[in-house]
Amino acid sequence: MPTVSPGGARRVYYKSLDPAPDSETAMTATAAAPVPTMRPYHQQGEIDYACLDYDPDEPVLKPEAMEQNLPLLAIYQLLAAHFTDFHRRPDVFLDVNTILCYDPHNLNVRVSPDVYLAFGVEAEAIRRRKLYLPWEVGKPPDWVLEVASSSTGAEDVGRKRAIYARIGVPEYWRFDPQDGAHHGARLAGDRLVGGKYRPVALSTAPDGILKGYSPVLGLSLCWDDNWPRLYDPAANHYLETWQQERAARQQERAARLAAEARVRQLEAALSRRQADP
Repeated sequence: MPTVSPGGARRVYYKSLDPAPDSETAMTATAAAPVPTMRPYHQQGEIDYACLDYDPDEPVLKPEAMEQNLPLLAIYQLLAAHFTDFHRRPDVFLDVNTILCYDPHNLNVRVSPDVYLAFGVEAEAIRRRKLYLPWEVGKPPDWVLEVASSSTGAEDVGRKRAIYARIGVPEYWRFDPQDGAHHGARLAGDRLVGGKYRPVALSTAPDGILKGYSPVLGLSLCWDDNWPRLYDPAANHYLETWQQERAARQQERAARLAAEARVRQLEAALSRRQADP
């Protein structure tokens, strides 16, 4: 049964909750170099969904969705193509506007990132729980992005930034499709250093487009005339569309399979030659 705190706030527990790990330990930042070894998911009892103040199956509605949706979908599709192989990778979790809880004893204490990404986790186990629970996943998300709107801009640079730092999100980015009107900056990124966020340096080199490098992604997030883009500095090119990314992934896969088949053919030929008297 849920209990009520002296202040009147409902405290939501699991129906059968094992002793939770220390929250500071459970939420220590873990910088990810895509993609680390998948860590096991540690489920801690059954969730009493009836005690939640929200329905995790319902999308989180944003007041100015039309201000946010187009740039949000653009960046989501690029991330899905580049990192998840369109959600076929079992060890990469990517989602939009779903629930991230950050109090193991009260699942009503939550935040809803616009886009968030985690490497080396059991993606399907997270989805079965309908919530991102860092103490069960084994770590917080590796990367979070908020897209500004008139009603959410102040929260993105204030409350949400403080929450993401507290729970140990290694990188937190903000993108303002209204020329910086809501965030106070067109593009901003923070990296967690010693438990505190430090701004990511931005530049316009070499092509005049504002960009900041994300070590977690191995890519630069860009602000290009109110539109988000991703730039690969190692390859010196932009990830243009999810269709192009899908085609590139398919070409890479086909080339790898062809190379592996060729190696097997050579090994078989060598074995036959060695077996000849």
